[in-house]
Amino acid sequence: MTTGAGVVVENCAKTFADGTRALHPVTIEIAAGETVAILGPSGCGKTTALRIIAGLEQPDRGGRVLFDGADVTRLPIEQRNVGMVFQSYALFPNMSVIENVAYGLRVRGVPRREREKEAATVLAMMRIDDLAARRIDQLSGGQRQRVALARALAIKPRLLLLDEPLTALDATLREELRTEIDRLLRDVGITSVYVTHDQAEAMVLGDRIVVMEKGRIAQVGSPRDIYFNPQSRFVANFIGSMNRLEGRIAGGRFETAAGMIEVRRPDASDVAAYFRPEAAHLDPVEGADLQFIVDRVHFLGASQRLHLAVPGQQARQVIIEVAGKQEIKIGTQIGIGIDPDDLLFL
Repeated sequence: MTTGAGVVVENCAKTFADGTRALHPVTIEIAAGETVAILGPSGCGKTTALRIIAGLEQPDRGGRVLFDGADVTRLPIEQRNVGMVFQSYALFPNMSVIENVAYGLRVRGVPRREREKEAATVLAMMRIDDLAARRIDQLSGGQRQRVALARALAIKPRLLLLDEPLTALDATLREELRTEIDRLLRDVGITSVYVTHDQAEAMVLGDRIVVMEKGRIAQVGSPRDIYFNPQSRFVANFIGSMNRLEGRIAGGRFETAAGMIEVRRPDASDVAAYFRPEAAHLDPVEGADLQFIVDRVHFLGASQRLHLAVPGQQARQVIIEVAGKQEIKIGTQIGIGIDPDDLLFL
C-alpha cells in the first residue's frame, strides 16, 4: 500500500555564501511509494540535494520542491513531515529504545499511551521489540541503526530520507540491514530517497538510481539500465567493473592489439570499447576473437577473476570473471569471446 508523497525537485541548485557551487540545477521526479537512490562519489552534490528535499537547505533562486504538487520550498523541515535517518544515528543516550522511537510523536503532542503504542508497533515491524527497555549504550551498531530507522518511521512521514545510513557498519551487517531496509520500504510503501556512495546499496534499494557527478545528474534510470546501458564513461566506470580496449573500427570489425571482433558500426579510428568482466567467455585460443596472457588469478570459489595482459600494452590489463572449476595458471595464453552487443562505445 502506497503511503508516501510524490516529490518533485524542480531546477534546484545550491551556491554557498563563499561562492562554492555544490549543486548545479537539477530536476528529479519521484513517484509516490518509489525509492530513489542518489548515487555518486564524495563531493558530487548528493547530500546537498537531500538536504534541499528535507528543508535543511534552501535552493538558489528559481528552484522549487513540491510534495504532491504543493510548493514546500520555504517550509522548514519540521513542517514537511519527513523522516530522516543519518549515518551518525543521532539517538538520545539518556532515553530507552522505546523512548527514542516515540520522541518525534512526543514533540508533536501525541498522548503518552498512544505514542507508546505506535512506537511498539514500529519496533515490532523492525523486529527489535525485545529491545524496547534497553539503553542506547547497550545496543550494537546494527541495533542502533534499526532504532534510528524505527524513530523516523514512527511519525508516519510523507517522505523518508536516508543519508549514508549504513556506512559505519561492517560489510556483513551492512548487507543484512540492506536486505531488511529493502523489505521494510516495500512493505510500508513509503516514498524514500536513499543517498549513498555504495553502488550495491543503490542497486538493491533503488527502484531508480540518480547518478551524480560534480554537482550534476549524469544519468537516471533503473538499476538494470544504469548497469547495462551507461550513457557516459563516468557512469560506466563508476557502476561495477568495466574494461576498456583501445583500437579502431574498419570494415565492420573492431581491431585491437588483442585481436578483432565483428561489429555493426561505421569505420572510426582511435576508439575505445568498454565491456563488463562477466560479458567475456573463454574460447579455444586458436580462432578466438581476442587473445591474452594471464597475469594474475584470484580464486573466489564459485568463480575466479583473471587479470589479463593486453599484448604490446604492458600498462593495460583486462579483467574477466569465469567459472572457478577450471584451473588456469599464470602465464597461460587464453582466448576469449565477447558478444558484440555487450561492447559499449562511449
